[in-house]
Amino acid sequence: MTDTPEAVFEALRENHDRPHGLQRTITAEELVEAAEPFDKPEVLVTALMELMTAYEFTGEHRKAPVVFARLLKLWEDSPGAFSEWEAGQVLWRFKWVTTSLLQVPDVPLAVIEAWTGRMRERYEADGHGVQPVAAMRYHLAAHTGAGVDDAYDLWATRPRTPLSDCEACETRTHALYRAGKGADAAALELWEPVLTGASTCSEEPQSSRARALLPLVRLGRTDEARAHHLTGYRAVRGRAGMQQEVGLHVEFCALTRNEGRGLEILAENRPLFEAAGAPLNRLGFLTGVEVLLARLVADGHAGTPVAGPPGRNWTAGELLAVVRPEADGLAAAFDARNGTTAVGDRRRARLERTPLLAEPLPLGLRTAVAAVRPSAPADAGAAVPVPAVREVPGDFVELVREARRLDALGHPGDAPLWARIAEAAEAEGYLHDERLGPEGRLRAELAEQRAFALRVRDLADEAVAAMTEAAGLFERAGMVWDVLVARAMALAWEVRPDAREERATADAGPGSGSGSGSGFEEVRAGLDALVREAAELAAAGTDAGAAYDVPGTDGAVSGSGPDSIASRRYLAVLYARAYAAFHEVMARAPEASGSARAEFDAAADALRAEALRLGVAHQAANALEFDANLALRLGEADLAERGLRAVLEELASGAPERPWKGNRPRAVLAQVLMAQGRHEEAVELLHQAIALTVRHDDSAFPLAPAYAMLGHAAVHAGDHGGAVRHFSEAADRFDRAGDHDQAADVRLQLADLLRGAGRAAEAVAVLESVVADANAGSLDPRLLAQGRLSLARGLRELGEHLAAAEEFLRLADSAPAWGGEGQAVLTSVASEAAVALASGDRWEAARAAYARAVATHAQAPNPSVITQMMREFARLNQSARGAEGVDDSLARLAEADAVCAAQVEDTEEFTRWFEEGGIRYRRSLVLADGERFTEALAEAEASVAAHERGGADGETPRAEAVRVAALIEHNGLGRTAAAVARLAAGAARCEQRGLPEAARVLEDLRQEITASREA
Repeated sequence: MTDTPEAVFEALRENHDRPHGLQRTITAEELVEAAEPFDKPEVLVTALMELMTAYEFTGEHRKAPVVFARLLKLWEDSPGAFSEWEAGQVLWRFKWVTTSLLQVPDVPLAVIEAWTGRMRERYEADGHGVQPVAAMRYHLAAHTGAGVDDAYDLWATRPRTPLSDCEACETRTHALYRAGKGADAAALELWEPVLTGASTCSEEPQSSRARALLPLVRLGRTDEARAHHLTGYRAVRGRAGMQQEVGLHVEFCALTRNEGRGLEILAENRPLFEAAGAPLNRLGFLTGVEVLLARLVADGHAGTPVAGPPGRNWTAGELLAVVRPEADGLAAAFDARNGTTAVGDRRRARLERTPLLAEPLPLGLRTAVAAVRPSAPADAGAAVPVPAVREVPGDFVELVREARRLDALGHPGDAPLWARIAEAAEAEGYLHDERLGPEGRLRAELAEQRAFALRVRDLADEAVAAMTEAAGLFERAGMVWDVLVARAMALAWEVRPDAREERATADAGPGSGSGSGSGFEEVRAGLDALVREAAELAAAGTDAGAAYDVPGTDGAVSGSGPDSIASRRYLAVLYARAYAAFHEVMARAPEASGSARAEFDAAADALRAEALRLGVAHQAANALEFDANLALRLGEADLAERGLRAVLEELASGAPERPWKGNRPRAVLAQVLMAQGRHEEAVELLHQAIALTVRHDDSAFPLAPAYAMLGHAAVHAGDHGGAVRHFSEAADRFDRAGDHDQAADVRLQLADLLRGAGRAAEAVAVLESVVADANAGSLDPRLLAQGRLSLARGLRELGEHLAAAEEFLRLADSAPAWGGEGQAVLTSVASEAAVALASGDRWEAARAAYARAVATHAQAPNPSVITQMMREFARLNQSARGAEGVDDSLARLAEADAVCAAQVEDTEEFTRWFEEGGIRYRRSLVLADGERFTEALAEAEASVAAHERGGADGETPRAEAVRVAALIEHNGLGRTAAAVARLAAGAARCEQRGLPEAARVLEDLRQEITASREA
């Protein structure tokens, strides 16, 4: 009820505590109406001030000048109705009105100039400097584009006054002036205190972070751009008063090739399409949206569903057709009002921008649209000519020949070519060109390539079936060597690294293994037979029965040269036998049988010996790599390192034309070095491996795990910025591979890294994307739980207590489904939810969560968590209610005492001295707040004694208890000498125990109390 002035004042106070938004604005309008009937102008003044504030921060710039005009009339009629603060606000809000009028194209420039003149008169009449007036005139000049430099000089050379804009906002204006001149570096140098959060206000740093995004990207400072996008967008999301900033974030996404993220921002901000109270800001928002939509349409995605104005479904093309004419009309209206083309010019400049990066900037977020494949992040620096992938031919015959050329070289870049060939060959109406040889040969090659692709995806059974099919097709085509290789690989793939237990009995006889029925003995026998057959063919120089038209090779069928088909295929069969023997030993390790190890050693030695005889260095290196990997599996790290380095040396000296062969041994060697703590070396090797992989288009190399490993190595090497980049890239690649659980796991690690580096807002942005993905039902429930827990704690760290409580409660609701383990989790998260709700001043809900936590504790005890909750409740209750809350706070602490008393002995989760010391410390503060100083001192001293039982671990909390005891003695009991003596003894003890900071705190307090006594 607002039927009295007092009731209106109380309602105004409550409304002022609400976040800015529609509800606060509507309530402010209603309270102005409620204040009007009273014969008390001070009530109406306060109501109008609150309404104007609501309009200012929700982008209702059309309405704000009308409210201010009423305030000026009241100022003239009843100046005594204004408090000192409100009187100052009348002058301050002249600036709000000027900028509000600038926002509306219907308001003539003459009206804005008249308001600026009136502002100057008021300021001069009250003895204030005119720097704020010069600032308003500069804003007008910057908007119209007329006389900008002169207006800037007139403002920038004047001294600040108490009515000047805050330093953060002025810094933004200075920086934008320089950015407008093309001086990005100078702008960002000015912006630094705002962007880092050292200089802030209600609009900063979020406004500057949106505006600094593109300058940062243009200067190559993409790590900072990523960080400012993550933190800045969260601060403006859904806020009508930050409509233009949301548009800048959308534009940033479009120009860094993160269209999916841009579409998600549109979906989260649909109400902004209806916010029309600030036309200039709306134009900024719509232009940012148009940049995104135009990119999508230009890239052929006009039919992509997008979020637009509520009430219907939209595609990118449809929304663009609505946004573009409205934005054009707004720009034209401003230019007509201003008599210049400045607004339209700025809009056209934004629309003409093209993406600033060749590849997507990894943001660390789960987005709806997968990014395109990144290019090489670094040059691996090959010193010899490398057989490159030629430009993809448009002619089908040339396409097949190029794929065969690359296949003969073992170049991984053949995979996308074979994929295009398969698509064409399977299309309706395909006619085979005889220049490519028999069609059966091409069909066999495609089946072989399909087998390799399936193997990369760990689809073992399907891969074996496809390779067996390829062998049959090669046989019908009369390609003897290819038949042998295909059969050997299909048989080798029967040895699975993921079914060790089933294969443990495989030696009992043929057919006793897993997969398609081949045991170890059967695989060995089959491969030995194929090796003998291959050796016989090679020795006899048998014609393979087909014309091998492979450009770039000698085309020989027989002979012993390294490029001959016989040499390559013969070594491929030997490789298959070594591959199978290696995986058999790996499956049995570390208890590999003597026969299995002997079989492996013989197979690897044979491969290496024949490869060296034939001059095929990369196959000789493969044998060394098998040895090194086995040593690593058996825990022989030094031997593994030496072996891997030997592999790289062999490749560098004997196969420099095949640099891509070195990416895997480099990655494995990096793993070895990381285990030894040699992280800087590991970082360098991983960079080289990734560069080789991307440059040579090796789709079989596990890039996502490599980036994740590089992230870990960078963390340990102290390169946190690099770690953020690498984890972000890893998560993005896991997503594109469809492995969302792995992507989420990497993002949880990324969030931990960000939080540990003090970048909680970025961590929360990453975690929100994890939880959003989990809400779609695509994640493992445990990852969802970990994500929610980390998100809740991150939100709490940011002071967003109610949002944190929501996440804690969601987690608590899901915990019972986990059985006994869930009960233990429930105790913890219910406790944290209770504290978060209390911190957000939602006491009724907090008490319910408190009771739930206590009840769960009875079923799944977690005493340290429960006592911490009880202590926090006592603290928060005391903070909210002061002396009135003493009894309730003491009751919570008594409950904590009971929990401690119920614990028979200390456990890993419960340490009695720590718990009792913390409870008594809190009780001393509560009693002191209730002016029960004697009891408070006794509790403080009991806290000191409890912490003493903790030995070295208890010294720091003991020093804090000493500090509180001294304050109680001095301030509450007037025993200053005793307090001084206590502090001196405490400081000396801290010095003796190596706690200089604690000693300094106690000594500073001692000197302060001593000085007050002497004064």
